[in-house]
Amino acid sequence: MSGPGPVTAIAHANIALAKYWGKAKDDENLPAVPSLSLTLAALSTTTSVVLRPDLESDSVSLDGETAAPRARERVIRVLDDVRTLAGSTTRATVESSNDFPTAAGLASSASGFAALALAAARAYGLAVEPPDLSAIARRASASAARSVFGGFVELRAGEQAAAPVLAGQDFPLVMLIAVTARGPKSIGSSEGMRLTRETSPYYPAWLSAAPPVFERVRAAVLARDLEALGTAMEESALMMHASMLAARPAIVYFAPATLGVVECVRALRKSGTLSYFTMDAGPHVKVLTAPETASSVERALAAVPGVERVIASRAGRAAALVGGA
Repeated sequence: MSGPGPVTAIAHANIALAKYWGKAKDDENLPAVPSLSLTLAALSTTTSVVLRPDLESDSVSLDGETAAPRARERVIRVLDDVRTLAGSTTRATVESSNDFPTAAGLASSASGFAALALAAARAYGLAVEPPDLSAIARRASASAARSVFGGFVELRAGEQAAAPVLAGQDFPLVMLIAVTARGPKSIGSSEGMRLTRETSPYYPAWLSAAPPVFERVRAAVLARDLEALGTAMEESALMMHASMLAARPAIVYFAPATLGVVECVRALRKSGTLSYFTMDAGPHVKVLTAPETASSVERALAAVPGVERVIASRAGRAAALVGGA
């Protein structure tokens, strides 16, 4: 096990190009459909873990504040999994911070639990390989399984761990994140998935349609084909949101500016600039484009009424230790 000092890890959020929405098994957090994502350099979480034999319970803080009960519960689940592997009962202090908004539809849980899995494993003295770290992170957040890796990453339906597909530098793209609202999203992803599964008449159609779209996304990534990738990526996002909109009550993540950004992207394409949108369980719009058109697309997105700012990102690296190793 580590000494008294902190073990710190950094991981990057990822945005799914082929969407994950729905769990095969709630208790294991296994995905019902395959997904493929791009890890982003511009969105990161830094997490420190310190073993504290003097504590009777774990201490968890997020962005400088005591974690809410639900968030604390998910963190402790990861710690318990690691403690079981390490044969330890020692409690820990966890401090985690994001350099982007938390719980706002920007995949903070993905980077957060990937960083936690790595920092905790090292703090408890485990030499865990990336696939095993991915499986640990997945139990808290399925998308976190992908943030253990850099570049383009897949998580197959029902799989315990994610796997890399292509290094980011092998298909260099820029993702522009149009931030369209402030504050946390209206309903968490886990609850949204449950509600969609239980009440949406379109959920079975989503389960059927998502795998072939995933295969198209994967083939386009391997072929380095932005047009094919973007077309399939948009279909995946819109199908996912259609299943949510048909839930009872409807799950509507869009902000007033969300559709404005979508129309802006379509107008850019009509004028000859290849750019494509995707949206997660939140109001923000992520736009994929080539490096040579990124600046002009960023300016266009920033001019859309209601867009608060635009974050530009290249592909990010795998989760890594940054201190206390």
